[in-house]
Amino acid sequence: THFLFASHALFTVVIHSLVKDHPLNIPSPFGPARLAAGARLQAHTLPPVSLFKAASTVSLLTLVSRITGLVRELLMASVFGVSAMTDAFNVAFRIPNLFRRVLGEGAFSQAFVPVLAATRAEEGDDGAKALIDHVGTLLAWTLVLLCIAGVLGAPWMVWAMASGMKQSPQGFDAAVTMTRWMFPYIGFMSLVALAGGILNTWKKFAVPAASPVLLNIALILSITLGAPLFARHGIEPIYAQAAGVMLGGLLQLGIQVPALLRLGLLPRIGVRWAAIRAAWADPTTRKVARLMLPALLGVSVAQVSLLINTQIASHLATGSVSWITYADRLMELPTALLGVALGVVLMPQLASARAKQDDERYSAMLDWGLRLVVVLSVPCMVALLVFAKPLVAVLYHYGAFADRDVQQTTLALAGYGVGIVGIVAIKVLAPGYFAKHDMRTPMLIAVAVLVFTQMMNLVLVPYLQHAALTLSIGVGAVINATWLLVGLLRRGSYRPLPGWGRFALQVVAASALLAVLLAWGAQHFDWVEMKAQRLQRIGLLAAMMIAAAVLYFGALWAAGLKLRQLLRR
Repeated sequence: THFLFASHALFTVVIHSLVKDHPLNIPSPFGPARLAAGARLQAHTLPPVSLFKAASTVSLLTLVSRITGLVRELLMASVFGVSAMTDAFNVAFRIPNLFRRVLGEGAFSQAFVPVLAATRAEEGDDGAKALIDHVGTLLAWTLVLLCIAGVLGAPWMVWAMASGMKQSPQGFDAAVTMTRWMFPYIGFMSLVALAGGILNTWKKFAVPAASPVLLNIALILSITLGAPLFARHGIEPIYAQAAGVMLGGLLQLGIQVPALLRLGLLPRIGVRWAAIRAAWADPTTRKVARLMLPALLGVSVAQVSLLINTQIASHLATGSVSWITYADRLMELPTALLGVALGVVLMPQLASARAKQDDERYSAMLDWGLRLVVVLSVPCMVALLVFAKPLVAVLYHYGAFADRDVQQTTLALAGYGVGIVGIVAIKVLAPGYFAKHDMRTPMLIAVAVLVFTQMMNLVLVPYLQHAALTLSIGVGAVINATWLLVGLLRRGSYRPLPGWGRFALQVVAASALLAVLLAWGAQHFDWVEMKAQRLQRIGLLAAMMIAAAVLYFGALWAAGLKLRQLLRR
């Protein structure tokens, strides 16, 4: 993890230096035809490297978040292993997370950020602040009612997500108890999503990107300090994780407040009925609510798929939910570093370009994002497909995490690897629709993909067990991304800039060399048997990752890909 952090930081510093040293030699992404509109471009375009710098900031802080998340999962695997109680915690934690992704970071952000960016562009900061106050008031009161309902309805939600846990009454009861303790977490995180949308629109990306680190720190403390304390008092140690989740949510919300105060954008939450009525009477607020409905359906499709998969996994071998969860954590590392970072940065900028009817800048930003997705996510796909076992063994294979758990988690991770490019690309392609207030098209595509993935599960689960669940998600993500891309091309929203054919060949050639190296490394060393040689195994993985990075980027350079020019664009 130290190697990952240091290498990413070094890469960011070097690229920033290269760009900074050549500020006057930046090729335009719009081509000669754009020169006729030079004045308008100068008025509306960000400084040349601002998108990359912003994406780098989000990516670096997200890397810290994912590294602390991996440390958290490593400790979780080592201390608690894989059992009915870990399945209970994973199910309980998924319930508020499901609502958070649907309401907070999902439908709400997709509807709120484009409207906020457009309101700021059209009505200035005063109009945007009024919208923030009204939306904050309605969101806060909605969350109060939702949290009360969630605490009361915990047994039904656990049964709906993982009825198979009834096979272990202790595990089911534990899941219900932890769901009740953790459900208010959705309130904290939905307000964090509101604050993050505001800060990202004002191009303040650091605080929202850094806040997830606090959750991981809280959970690490709950494992190292809370679990032993609970055990000494005769309380099930896994319950300490529920306390850690609540502490992490409170800390994440708390860190947003100073940043909003500095900008004068802290929402004023109305507590009287007149304030609530005034908030709902605002037509812009109602527009956010109208856009949330199709966005809610679209995001819910992905979460319904997760719900179905968790339900299926709960009826498979004990530990299936945990194997998928551990694989999911590894899959989220490249997804967050690339897709989330680009999506967070591009969403308000695309919305701003749309509000100003700057179609060429809109298309060029999509092109830039997609090229970065390809050049950085394809090698991640190769690594997850051919080098999954070494990654799982080095990160998780300690303490109570057994050899069989390594094998089963590896199978789940390889399934995600099939679709990693699609999973990342969706984070760039979907904002292309959301920025134009089109929530319906991504929703319809998501529904069709859900039907397809569950048909795959019906056929493959009897043969591949839990691995079929991640494989169906991976294949579905590729179909979803392809469908979104075709839609943007057909409506003319995205017009690819020249050079894609050669660019694709360069990436494929470099990735093929990378696959050969990683396949050799995975087969030549017995990563599972090296459990006792902890430092040697970690050092070997670091050496393989360095060699892989040098080979891949060296091959791209030899093939003529000018990475610095791509990043500067």
